Amino acid sequence: MTMTGGELLARAMRNAGVEKVFTLHGGHLDAFLIACEPNGIRLIDTRHEATAGHAADAYARMTGKPGVCVVTSGPGFTNVYSAMANAYLDSIPVLFVVGAPPIRESETNPLQGGIDQIAASAPVTKWAHRATNTERIPELVDLALRHAVSGRPGPVLLEVPIDIMFRPVDESATRKQRSSFEVAAPAPAASQVEAAIKLLESAQRPILVTGGGAVFSGCGPELLAFAEAIGAPVFTPNKGDGIIPASHPLAAGGATPLALTKQMVGSPDVVVLLGCRAGMFTGGRVSAFPDAEIIQIDLDLVEIGRLQNVAVPIVADCKQTLAALLETARTRTFADTTQWAKEVASVKDFHRAIYTDPTTASGRIHPYFAAKAIVAGAPENTVYVLDGGEAPAWAGFHIQAEQPASVLRLGYLGCLGVGQGFAIGGKSAAPDRPVLLIAGDGAVAFHIQEFDTMVRHGLPVVTVVFNNLTWGMSIHGQKAVYGDSGVVVSELADSAYEQVAVAFGGYGERVDRLEDLEEAVRRAFESGRPACINVAVDPDVVHPLTTSMLGDVTSTTEIVIPYYENIPR
Repeated sequence: MTMTGGELLARAMRNAGVEKVFTLHGGHLDAFLIACEPNGIRLIDTRHEATAGHAADAYARMTGKPGVCVVTSGPGFTNVYSAMANAYLDSIPVLFVVGAPPIRESETNPLQGGIDQIAASAPVTKWAHRATNTERIPELVDLALRHAVSGRPGPVLLEVPIDIMFRPVDESATRKQRSSFEVAAPAPAASQVEAAIKLLESAQRPILVTGGGAVFSGCGPELLAFAEAIGAPVFTPNKGDGIIPASHPLAAGGATPLALTKQMVGSPDVVVLLGCRAGMFTGGRVSAFPDAEIIQIDLDLVEIGRLQNVAVPIVADCKQTLAALLETARTRTFADTTQWAKEVASVKDFHRAIYTDPTTASGRIHPYFAAKAIVAGAPENTVYVLDGGEAPAWAGFHIQAEQPASVLRLGYLGCLGVGQGFAIGGKSAAPDRPVLLIAGDGAVAFHIQEFDTMVRHGLPVVTVVFNNLTWGMSIHGQKAVYGDSGVVVSELADSAYEQVAVAFGGYGERVDRLEDLEEAVRRAFESGRPACINVAVDPDVVHPLTTSMLGDVTSTTEIVIPYYENIPR
Protein backbone atom coordinates (compact mmCIF):
# COMPACT_ATOMS: atom_id res chain seq x y z
CA MET A 1 0.00 0.00 0.00
CA THR A 2 1.32 3.43 -0.97
CA MET A 3 1.05 6.33 1.49
CA THR A 4 2.25 9.94 1.43
CA GLY A 5 4.44 11.35 4.16
CA GLY A 6 1.42 13.29 5.41
CA GLU A 7 -0.61 10.09 5.71
CA LEU A 8 2.25 8.40 7.53
CA LEU A 9 2.50 11.35 9.90
CA ALA A 10 -1.22 11.30 10.69
CA ARG A 11 -1.23 7.54 11.20
CA ALA A 12 1.85 7.72 13.42
CA MET A 13 0.11 10.31 15.60
CA ARG A 14 -3.04 8.20 15.78
CA ASN A 15 -1.02 5.15 16.80
CA ALA A 16 0.63 7.26 19.51
CA GLY A 17 -2.78 8.19 20.93
CA VAL A 18 -3.03 11.72 19.53
CA GLU A 19 -6.67 12.82 19.27
CA LYS A 20 -6.40 16.58 18.67
CA VAL A 21 -3.93 18.72 16.75
CA PHE A 22 -3.74 22.51 16.97
CA THR A 23 -2.78 24.11 13.69
CA LEU A 24 -3.04 26.92 11.16
CA HIS A 25 -3.15 26.13 7.47
CA GLY A 26 -0.10 26.25 5.24
CA GLY A 27 0.38 24.58 1.87
CA HIS A 28 3.37 22.64 3.19
CA LEU A 29 0.98 20.72 5.44
CA ASP A 30 -1.86 19.71 3.11
CA ALA A 31 -0.83 16.07 2.70
CA PHE A 32 -1.01 15.75 6.48
CA LEU A 33 -4.11 17.87 7.06
CA ILE A 34 -6.30 15.91 4.67
CA ALA A 35 -5.18 12.67 6.32
CA CYS A 36 -6.21 13.66 9.84
CA GLU A 37 -9.97 13.06 9.68
CA PRO A 38 -9.61 9.52 8.21
CA ASN A 39 -7.24 8.78 11.10
CA GLY A 40 -9.64 10.07 13.76
CA ILE A 41 -7.66 13.22 14.55
CA ARG A 42 -9.57 16.45 15.14
CA LEU A 43 -7.95 19.59 13.79
CA ILE A 44 -8.44 22.81 15.74
CA ASP A 45 -7.25 25.66 13.55
CA THR A 46 -6.48 29.02 15.10
CA ARG A 47 -5.94 32.51 13.70
CA HIS A 48 -2.28 32.74 14.74
CA GLU A 49 0.37 30.06 15.07
CA ALA A 50 1.35 31.24 18.57
CA THR A 51 -2.18 30.47 19.73
CA ALA A 52 -1.95 26.97 18.26
CA GLY A 53 1.30 26.43 20.14
CA HIS A 54 -0.07 27.74 23.43
CA ALA A 55 -3.20 25.60 22.98
CA ALA A 56 -1.06 22.47 22.58
CA ASP A 57 0.87 23.51 25.68
CA ALA A 58 -2.34 23.90 27.70
CA TYR A 59 -3.68 20.60 26.39
CA ALA A 60 -0.58 18.88 27.76
CA ARG A 61 -0.92 20.63 31.13
CA MET A 62 -4.53 19.53 31.37
CA THR A 63 -4.19 15.93 30.25
CA GLY A 64 -0.63 15.02 31.25
CA LYS A 65 -0.09 13.79 27.68
CA PRO A 66 1.94 15.54 24.95
CA GLY A 67 0.12 18.28 23.09
CA VAL A 68 0.62 18.53 19.32
CA CYS A 69 0.98 21.68 17.23
CA VAL A 70 1.52 21.58 13.46
CA VAL A 71 2.43 24.78 11.57
CA THR A 72 3.85 25.79 8.26
CA SER A 73 7.36 26.84 7.32
CA GLY A 74 9.03 30.24 7.68
CA PRO A 75 6.59 32.70 9.27
CA GLY A 76 4.54 29.84 10.68
CA PHE A 77 7.63 28.66 12.50
CA THR A 78 8.72 32.11 13.68
CA ASN A 79 5.18 32.88 14.84
CA VAL A 80 5.08 29.74 17.00
CA TYR A 81 8.51 30.34 18.50
CA SER A 82 7.23 32.07 21.65
CA ALA A 83 5.00 29.09 22.35
CA MET A 84 7.96 26.76 22.00
CA ALA A 85 9.99 28.88 24.41
CA ASN A 86 7.11 29.01 26.88
CA ALA A 87 6.74 25.23 26.87
CA TYR A 88 10.48 24.78 27.19
CA LEU A 89 10.91 27.01 30.21
CA ASP A 90 7.88 25.44 31.93
CA SER A 91 8.91 21.86 31.00
CA ILE A 92 5.72 21.01 29.09
CA PRO A 93 5.74 18.07 26.62
CA VAL A 94 4.62 19.38 23.23
CA LEU A 95 5.34 17.98 19.78
CA PHE A 96 5.81 20.80 17.28
CA VAL A 97 5.77 19.72 13.63
CA VAL A 98 6.80 22.36 11.09
CA GLY A 99 6.90 22.38 7.34
CA ALA A 100 9.86 23.42 5.19
CA PRO A 101 10.71 24.00 1.51
CA PRO A 102 11.86 20.98 -0.52
CA ILE A 103 15.26 19.68 0.53
CA ARG A 104 16.47 19.72 -3.08
CA GLU A 105 15.80 23.49 -3.23
CA SER A 106 18.15 24.27 -0.38
CA GLU A 107 20.21 27.46 -0.97
CA THR A 108 17.96 28.56 -3.86
CA ASN A 109 16.23 31.39 -1.99
CA PRO A 110 12.90 29.50 -1.96
CA LEU A 111 9.53 30.62 -0.60
CA GLN A 112 9.41 30.53 3.21
CA GLY A 113 12.93 29.16 3.44
CA GLY A 114 16.34 30.60 4.08
CA ILE A 115 16.49 30.03 7.85
CA ASP A 116 17.75 26.97 9.66
CA GLN A 117 14.67 26.03 11.67
CA ILE A 118 16.46 23.16 13.41
CA ALA A 119 19.29 25.39 14.63
CA ALA A 120 16.81 28.07 15.68
CA SER A 121 14.81 25.50 17.64
CA ALA A 122 17.74 24.04 19.53
CA PRO A 123 17.75 26.56 22.42
CA VAL A 124 14.02 26.09 23.13
CA THR A 125 13.49 22.35 22.61
CA LYS A 126 14.75 19.11 24.10
CA TRP A 127 15.20 17.65 20.61
CA ALA A 128 14.90 19.02 17.08
CA HIS A 129 15.31 17.03 13.87
CA ARG A 130 14.65 17.25 10.14
CA ALA A 131 13.01 14.30 8.39
CA THR A 132 14.97 13.53 5.23
CA ASN A 133 13.27 10.27 4.25
CA THR A 134 9.51 9.82 4.03
CA GLU A 135 9.58 6.22 5.19
CA ARG A 136 11.22 7.24 8.49
CA ILE A 137 8.41 9.59 9.57
CA PRO A 138 6.64 7.07 11.86
CA GLU A 139 9.79 6.16 13.79
CA LEU A 140 10.76 9.83 14.08
CA VAL A 141 7.35 10.65 15.57
CA ASP A 142 7.88 7.92 18.15
CA LEU A 143 11.35 9.20 18.91
CA ALA A 144 10.13 12.78 19.26
CA LEU A 145 7.39 11.80 21.70
CA ARG A 146 9.79 9.74 23.79
CA HIS A 147 12.11 12.74 24.03
CA ALA A 148 9.16 14.94 25.04
CA VAL A 149 8.15 12.83 28.03
CA SER A 150 11.41 11.27 29.19
CA GLY A 151 13.14 12.67 32.27
CA ARG A 152 12.30 16.32 32.63
CA PRO A 153 9.56 16.79 30.01
CA GLY A 154 9.64 19.49 27.37
CA PRO A 155 8.88 20.46 23.78
CA VAL A 156 10.36 18.76 20.73
CA LEU A 157 10.34 19.70 17.06
CA LEU A 158 10.13 17.61 13.91
CA GLU A 159 10.61 19.41 10.62
CA VAL A 160 9.02 17.71 7.61
CA PRO A 161 9.96 19.38 4.29
CA ILE A 162 7.20 19.56 1.72
CA ASP A 163 8.82 17.02 -0.61
CA ILE A 164 9.08 14.52 2.26
CA MET A 165 5.50 15.29 3.30
CA PHE A 166 3.99 14.81 -0.18
CA ARG A 167 6.15 11.95 -1.47
CA PRO A 168 4.35 8.57 -1.65
CA VAL A 169 6.20 5.50 -0.40
CA ASP A 170 5.30 1.86 0.02
CA GLU A 171 4.08 1.22 3.52
CA SER A 172 6.26 -1.88 3.72
CA ALA A 173 9.33 0.38 3.65
CA THR A 174 8.42 1.90 7.03
CA ARG A 175 9.47 0.52 10.37
CA LYS A 176 6.64 -0.80 12.52
CA GLN A 177 5.76 1.61 15.30
CA ARG A 178 5.90 0.83 18.94
CA SER A 179 4.47 3.95 20.51
CA SER A 180 3.35 2.38 23.77
CA PHE A 181 6.10 1.60 26.23
CA GLU A 182 5.67 0.40 29.81
CA VAL A 183 8.34 2.41 31.56
CA ALA A 184 8.67 2.26 35.33
CA ALA A 185 9.11 5.69 36.89
CA PRO A 186 12.41 5.95 38.78
CA ALA A 187 12.07 5.26 42.50
CA PRO A 188 14.33 6.54 45.28
CA ALA A 189 17.02 4.47 46.99
CA ALA A 190 16.11 3.14 50.42
CA SER A 191 19.00 5.11 51.96
CA GLN A 192 17.63 8.35 50.54
CA VAL A 193 14.18 7.64 51.92
CA GLU A 194 15.65 6.94 55.34
CA ALA A 195 17.73 10.13 55.28
CA ALA A 196 14.69 12.22 54.33
CA ILE A 197 12.51 10.69 57.04
CA LYS A 198 15.18 11.20 59.71
CA LEU A 199 15.43 14.87 58.80
CA LEU A 200 11.67 15.26 58.88
CA GLU A 201 11.50 13.52 62.28
CA SER A 202 13.62 16.37 63.66
CA ALA A 203 11.57 19.09 61.97
CA GLN A 204 9.46 21.51 64.00
CA ARG A 205 8.38 23.70 61.08
CA PRO A 206 8.26 21.56 57.90
CA ILE A 207 6.71 22.59 54.59
CA LEU A 208 6.20 20.88 51.23
CA VAL A 209 6.54 22.86 47.99
CA THR A 210 5.25 21.40 44.72
CA GLY A 211 6.20 22.12 41.12
CA GLY A 212 5.52 20.79 37.66
CA GLY A 213 7.33 17.55 38.42
CA ALA A 214 4.79 16.78 41.12
CA VAL A 215 1.87 17.69 38.89
CA PHE A 216 2.97 15.56 35.93
CA SER A 217 3.73 12.60 38.19
CA GLY A 218 0.08 12.51 39.31
CA CYS A 219 1.10 12.32 42.95
CA GLY A 220 -1.90 14.12 44.45
CA PRO A 221 -3.20 11.27 46.65
CA GLU A 222 0.28 10.36 47.89
CA LEU A 223 1.10 14.01 48.54
CA LEU A 224 -2.02 14.56 50.62
CA ALA A 225 -1.49 11.40 52.65
CA PHE A 226 2.17 12.25 53.29
CA ALA A 227 1.42 15.86 54.25
CA GLU A 228 -1.14 14.62 56.75
CA ALA A 229 1.27 12.00 58.11
CA ILE A 230 3.98 14.54 58.95
CA GLY A 231 1.74 17.57 59.53
CA ALA A 232 3.35 19.74 56.85
CA PRO A 233 1.59 22.60 55.01
CA VAL A 234 1.70 22.33 51.22
CA PHE A 235 2.56 25.26 48.97
CA THR A 236 1.60 25.09 45.30
CA PRO A 237 3.38 27.89 43.39
CA ASN A 238 2.78 28.31 39.65
CA LYS A 239 1.62 24.91 38.27
CA GLY A 240 0.52 23.19 41.49
CA ASP A 241 -2.99 24.61 42.00
CA GLY A 242 -5.41 21.88 43.06
CA ILE A 243 -2.84 19.12 43.57
CA ILE A 244 -4.33 19.10 47.04
CA PRO A 245 -7.78 20.68 47.52
CA ALA A 246 -7.60 24.37 48.37
CA SER A 247 -10.13 23.78 51.15
CA HIS A 248 -7.85 21.31 52.94
CA PRO A 249 -6.39 22.63 56.23
CA LEU A 250 -2.83 21.98 55.00
CA ALA A 251 -3.29 23.89 51.72
CA ALA A 252 -1.01 26.93 52.10
CA GLY A 253 -1.43 28.65 48.72
CA GLY A 254 1.01 29.64 46.03
CA ALA A 255 4.11 31.75 45.54
CA THR A 256 2.93 34.88 47.36
CA PRO A 257 2.03 33.13 50.65
CA LEU A 258 5.29 31.19 50.39
CA ALA A 259 7.22 34.46 50.17
CA LEU A 260 5.29 36.00 53.07
CA THR A 261 5.49 33.06 55.47
CA LYS A 262 8.98 33.92 56.70
CA GLN A 263 7.99 37.41 57.85
CA MET A 264 4.43 36.64 59.01
CA VAL A 265 4.87 33.31 60.79
CA GLY A 266 8.54 32.36 60.80
CA SER A 267 11.04 30.47 58.70
CA PRO A 268 10.50 26.77 57.99
CA ASP A 269 13.29 24.52 59.23
CA VAL A 270 12.84 21.67 56.75
CA VAL A 271 11.59 22.15 53.18
CA VAL A 272 10.69 19.34 50.78
CA LEU A 273 10.85 20.51 47.14
CA LEU A 274 8.72 18.17 45.06
CA GLY A 275 9.50 18.54 41.38
CA CYS A 276 9.91 22.25 42.10
CA ARG A 277 12.83 24.15 40.62
CA ALA A 278 14.41 26.83 42.77
CA GLY A 279 14.03 30.23 41.16
CA MET A 280 11.52 33.03 40.80
CA PHE A 281 8.68 31.02 42.36
CA THR A 282 10.71 30.16 45.46
CA GLY A 283 12.12 33.62 46.14
CA GLY A 284 15.09 33.59 43.77
CA ARG A 285 18.62 33.79 45.16
CA VAL A 286 17.34 35.44 48.34
CA SER A 287 15.03 32.43 48.87
CA ALA A 288 11.78 32.17 50.80
CA PHE A 289 13.52 29.70 53.15
CA PRO A 290 17.22 30.67 53.32
CA ASP A 291 18.01 28.84 56.57
CA ALA A 292 16.09 25.62 56.00
CA GLU A 293 17.42 22.12 55.50
CA ILE A 294 16.23 21.03 52.05
CA ILE A 295 15.05 17.68 50.72
CA GLN A 296 14.81 17.99 46.95
CA ILE A 297 13.06 15.44 44.74
CA ASP A 298 13.43 15.93 41.01
CA LEU A 299 13.89 13.88 37.85
CA ASP A 300 16.53 16.33 36.67
CA LEU A 301 19.83 16.17 38.53
CA VAL A 302 20.73 19.60 37.14
CA GLU A 303 18.04 21.20 39.30
CA ILE A 304 19.19 19.63 42.55
CA GLY A 305 20.86 22.35 44.63
CA ARG A 306 20.69 25.01 41.92
CA LEU A 307 20.41 27.94 44.37
CA GLN A 308 20.86 26.38 47.82
CA ASN A 309 22.69 23.43 49.27
CA VAL A 310 20.50 20.36 49.60
CA ALA A 311 20.66 18.08 52.63
CA VAL A 312 18.95 15.12 50.95
CA PRO A 313 19.03 15.01 47.13
CA ILE A 314 16.70 12.48 45.48
CA VAL A 315 16.74 12.07 41.71
CA ALA A 316 13.48 10.19 41.23
CA ASP A 317 9.81 10.47 40.35
CA CYS A 318 7.70 12.43 42.86
CA LYS A 319 4.87 9.89 43.01
CA GLN A 320 7.21 6.97 43.56
CA THR A 321 9.21 8.88 46.16
CA LEU A 322 6.15 10.02 48.09
CA ALA A 323 4.83 6.46 48.16
CA ALA A 324 8.13 5.26 49.62
CA LEU A 325 8.30 8.12 52.12
CA LEU A 326 4.71 7.50 53.20
CA GLU A 327 5.33 3.81 53.79
CA THR A 328 8.26 4.61 56.08
CA ALA A 329 6.54 7.58 57.74
CA ARG A 330 3.71 5.40 58.98
CA THR A 331 6.13 3.64 61.33
CA ARG A 332 7.73 6.85 62.69
CA THR A 333 6.83 9.68 65.03
CA PHE A 334 6.90 13.33 64.04
CA ALA A 335 6.61 16.55 66.00
CA ASP A 336 3.18 18.03 66.67
CA THR A 337 3.03 20.77 64.05
CA THR A 338 -0.67 21.57 64.40
CA GLN A 339 -0.18 25.20 65.41
CA TRP A 340 2.58 25.79 62.86
CA ALA A 341 0.46 24.35 60.05
CA LYS A 342 -2.55 26.40 61.10
CA GLU A 343 -0.57 29.64 61.16
CA VAL A 344 1.12 28.94 57.83
CA ALA A 345 -2.17 28.08 56.12
CA SER A 346 -3.67 31.36 57.38
CA VAL A 347 -1.03 33.46 55.57
CA LYS A 348 -2.79 33.00 52.23
CA ASP A 349 -5.71 35.05 53.55
CA PHE A 350 -3.55 38.10 54.34
CA HIS A 351 -5.30 40.14 51.67
CA ARG A 352 -8.65 40.09 53.45
CA ALA A 353 -7.43 42.54 56.06
CA ILE A 354 -5.90 44.86 53.46
CA TYR A 355 -8.87 45.28 51.15
CA THR A 356 -12.02 46.26 53.02
CA ASP A 357 -13.23 49.29 51.05
CA PRO A 358 -14.47 48.75 47.49
CA THR A 359 -14.63 52.43 46.60
CA THR A 360 -12.05 54.11 44.35
CA ALA A 361 -11.19 57.72 43.58
CA SER A 362 -11.89 57.21 39.88
CA GLY A 363 -15.28 55.60 40.39
CA ARG A 364 -14.20 52.59 38.35
CA ILE A 365 -14.37 49.15 39.97
CA HIS A 366 -11.72 48.19 42.51
CA PRO A 367 -9.75 45.27 40.97
CA TYR A 368 -9.70 43.23 44.20
CA PHE A 369 -13.48 43.28 44.48
CA ALA A 370 -13.90 42.82 40.73
CA ALA A 371 -11.89 39.60 40.92
CA LYS A 372 -13.94 38.43 43.90
CA ALA A 373 -17.22 38.97 42.03
CA ILE A 374 -15.92 37.31 38.88
CA VAL A 375 -14.86 34.16 40.72
CA ALA A 376 -18.17 34.14 42.60
CA GLY A 377 -20.03 34.16 39.28
CA ALA A 378 -18.07 31.26 37.80
CA PRO A 379 -19.68 27.80 37.85
CA GLU A 380 -18.39 24.97 39.97
CA ASN A 381 -15.47 23.02 38.51
CA THR A 382 -14.30 25.97 36.39
CA VAL A 383 -10.90 25.92 34.72
CA TYR A 384 -9.30 29.34 35.21
CA VAL A 385 -6.89 30.74 32.63
CA LEU A 386 -4.91 33.71 33.93
CA ASP A 387 -3.15 36.04 31.49
CA GLY A 388 -1.43 39.32 32.24
CA GLY A 389 0.48 41.00 35.03
CA GLU A 390 -1.72 42.32 37.83
CA ALA A 391 -5.11 41.12 36.57
CA PRO A 392 -4.47 37.40 37.15
CA ALA A 393 -2.79 38.18 40.45
CA TRP A 394 -6.00 39.80 41.72
CA ALA A 395 -7.95 36.72 40.66
CA GLY A 396 -5.43 34.48 42.39
CA PHE A 397 -6.55 35.83 45.77
CA HIS A 398 -10.00 34.29 45.29
CA ILE A 399 -9.64 31.14 43.19
CA GLN A 400 -10.05 27.92 45.17
CA ALA A 401 -8.79 25.00 43.07
CA GLU A 402 -10.18 21.75 44.44
CA GLN A 403 -8.63 19.46 41.83
CA PRO A 404 -5.60 19.43 39.51
CA ALA A 405 -5.79 21.01 36.06
CA SER A 406 -7.92 23.87 37.37
CA VAL A 407 -5.63 26.86 36.83
CA LEU A 408 -3.46 27.70 33.80
CA ARG A 409 -1.16 30.67 34.26
CA LEU A 410 2.01 32.41 33.09
CA GLY A 411 5.29 30.73 33.95
CA TYR A 412 8.99 31.48 33.72
CA LEU A 413 8.78 33.22 30.34
CA GLY A 414 6.21 35.71 31.67
CA CYS A 415 4.61 35.46 28.25
CA LEU A 416 1.60 37.75 28.06
CA GLY A 417 -0.80 36.67 25.34
CA VAL A 418 -0.98 32.97 26.23
CA GLY A 419 -4.57 33.39 27.40
CA GLN A 420 -6.62 32.60 24.33
CA GLY A 421 -4.39 29.67 23.38
CA PHE A 422 -4.46 28.27 26.91
CA ALA A 423 -8.25 28.66 26.99
CA ILE A 424 -8.70 26.91 23.64
CA GLY A 425 -6.38 24.09 24.67
CA GLY A 426 -7.97 23.85 28.12
CA LYS A 427 -11.51 23.66 26.75
CA SER A 428 -10.43 21.13 24.11
CA ALA A 429 -8.90 18.95 26.82
CA ALA A 430 -11.85 19.27 29.21
CA PRO A 431 -14.95 20.00 27.10
CA ASP A 432 -17.33 19.32 30.00
CA ARG A 433 -15.70 21.89 32.32
CA PRO A 434 -16.43 25.63 32.17
CA VAL A 435 -13.40 27.70 31.15
CA LEU A 436 -12.90 31.28 32.33
CA LEU A 437 -10.11 33.44 30.93
CA ILE A 438 -9.20 36.43 33.11
CA ALA A 439 -6.88 38.86 31.36
CA GLY A 440 -5.71 42.43 31.50
CA ASP A 441 -6.61 44.81 28.69
CA GLY A 442 -3.00 44.65 27.55
CA ALA A 443 -2.67 40.88 27.47
CA VAL A 444 -6.06 40.17 25.90
CA ALA A 445 -5.28 42.11 22.73
CA PHE A 446 -2.31 39.98 21.69
CA HIS A 447 -4.64 37.38 20.19
CA ILE A 448 -8.11 38.89 20.49
CA GLN A 449 -8.96 37.54 17.03
CA GLU A 450 -9.19 34.06 18.56
CA PHE A 451 -12.82 34.74 19.48
CA ASP A 452 -13.31 33.58 15.89
CA THR A 453 -11.57 30.26 16.63
CA MET A 454 -13.74 29.74 19.71
CA VAL A 455 -16.92 30.44 17.73
CA ARG A 456 -16.00 28.24 14.76
CA HIS A 457 -15.03 25.28 16.94
CA GLY A 458 -17.86 25.60 19.45
CA LEU A 459 -15.62 26.42 22.42
CA PRO A 460 -17.74 28.56 24.78
CA VAL A 461 -14.89 30.15 26.73
CA VAL A 462 -15.82 33.18 28.85
CA THR A 463 -13.22 35.96 28.76
CA VAL A 464 -13.23 38.71 31.39
CA VAL A 465 -11.10 41.75 30.62
CA PHE A 466 -9.73 43.93 33.43
CA ASN A 467 -9.98 47.20 31.49
CA ASN A 468 -7.91 49.65 33.54
CA LEU A 469 -6.68 51.68 30.56
CA THR A 470 -3.07 50.68 31.19
CA TRP A 471 -0.38 48.06 31.14
CA GLY A 472 -0.93 47.86 34.89
CA MET A 473 2.25 46.31 36.24
CA SER A 474 4.30 48.42 33.83
CA ILE A 475 2.79 51.81 34.66
CA HIS A 476 2.79 51.13 38.39
CA GLY A 477 6.45 50.19 38.21
CA GLN A 478 7.27 53.33 36.21
CA LYS A 479 5.49 55.57 38.71
CA ALA A 480 7.15 53.89 41.69
CA VAL A 481 10.64 54.34 40.27
CA TYR A 482 10.37 57.56 38.24
CA GLY A 483 7.21 59.28 39.42
CA ASP A 484 4.38 60.45 37.17
CA SER A 485 6.86 61.90 34.67
CA GLY A 486 8.15 58.39 34.02
CA VAL A 487 4.95 57.13 32.42
CA VAL A 488 5.92 56.07 28.89
CA VAL A 489 4.05 53.79 26.43
CA SER A 490 2.06 52.19 29.25
CA GLU A 491 -1.37 53.76 28.76
CA LEU A 492 -4.21 52.29 26.71
CA ALA A 493 -7.57 53.44 25.37
CA ASP A 494 -10.92 52.54 26.92
CA SER A 495 -11.71 50.08 24.14
CA ALA A 496 -14.88 48.07 23.56
CA TYR A 497 -13.27 44.64 23.78
CA GLU A 498 -16.63 42.95 24.20
CA GLN A 499 -17.70 44.14 20.76
CA VAL A 500 -14.89 42.12 19.18
CA ALA A 501 -16.48 38.97 20.58
CA VAL A 502 -19.89 40.07 19.33
CA ALA A 503 -18.51 40.80 15.87
CA PHE A 504 -17.19 37.23 15.62
CA GLY A 505 -20.54 35.75 16.69
CA GLY A 506 -20.03 35.61 20.45
CA TYR A 507 -21.66 37.25 23.45
CA GLY A 508 -20.49 40.52 24.99
CA GLU A 509 -21.21 42.90 27.84
CA ARG A 510 -19.57 45.92 29.43
CA VAL A 511 -19.79 46.25 33.21
CA ASP A 512 -19.21 49.56 34.99
CA ARG A 513 -20.66 48.75 38.42
CA LEU A 514 -19.44 46.16 40.91
CA GLU A 515 -22.96 45.10 41.85
CA ASP A 516 -23.63 44.04 38.23
CA LEU A 517 -20.50 41.99 37.70
CA GLU A 518 -21.26 38.61 39.26
CA GLU A 519 -24.54 38.30 37.35
CA ALA A 520 -22.87 39.41 34.13
CA VAL A 521 -20.40 36.53 34.44
CA ARG A 522 -23.28 34.12 35.02
CA ARG A 523 -25.10 35.41 31.95
CA ALA A 524 -21.97 34.96 29.87
CA PHE A 525 -21.74 31.29 30.83
CA GLU A 526 -25.47 30.79 30.34
CA SER A 527 -25.23 32.22 26.80
CA GLY A 528 -23.51 29.01 25.69
CA ARG A 529 -21.30 31.03 23.34
CA PRO A 530 -17.76 32.36 23.49
CA ALA A 531 -18.21 35.52 25.52
CA CYS A 532 -16.39 38.65 26.64
CA ILE A 533 -17.15 40.74 29.72
CA ASN A 534 -15.38 44.11 29.57
CA VAL A 535 -14.95 45.37 33.14
CA ALA A 536 -14.12 49.01 33.85
CA VAL A 537 -11.40 48.65 36.53
CA ASP A 538 -9.60 51.38 38.46
CA PRO A 539 -6.11 52.05 37.05
CA ASP A 540 -4.49 53.37 40.23
CA VAL A 541 -4.81 50.46 42.69
CA VAL A 542 -1.45 48.70 42.78
CA HIS A 543 -1.26 44.97 43.39
CA PRO A 544 1.18 44.02 46.19
CA LEU A 545 2.89 41.64 43.76
CA THR A 546 4.09 44.65 41.77
CA THR A 547 5.38 46.31 44.92
CA SER A 548 7.23 43.17 45.98
CA MET A 549 8.79 42.71 42.54
CA LEU A 550 10.13 46.28 42.58
CA GLY A 551 11.98 45.78 45.85
CA ASP A 552 13.33 48.82 47.69
CA VAL A 553 12.75 51.75 45.34
CA THR A 554 14.11 54.21 47.94
CA SER A 555 17.59 52.68 48.10
CA THR A 556 20.47 55.12 47.63
CA THR A 557 23.17 52.45 47.57
CA GLU A 558 21.70 50.39 44.75
CA ILE A 559 20.49 50.83 41.19
CA VAL A 560 16.77 50.08 41.27
CA ILE A 561 15.60 47.75 38.49
CA PRO A 562 12.13 46.20 38.18
CA TYR A 563 11.49 42.46 38.63
CA TYR A 564 15.04 41.50 39.68
CA GLU A 565 17.48 42.13 42.50
CA ASN A 566 18.68 45.71 42.71
CA ILE A 567 22.22 46.23 41.41
CA PRO A 568 24.92 47.46 43.84
CA ARG A 569 26.37 50.81 42.85
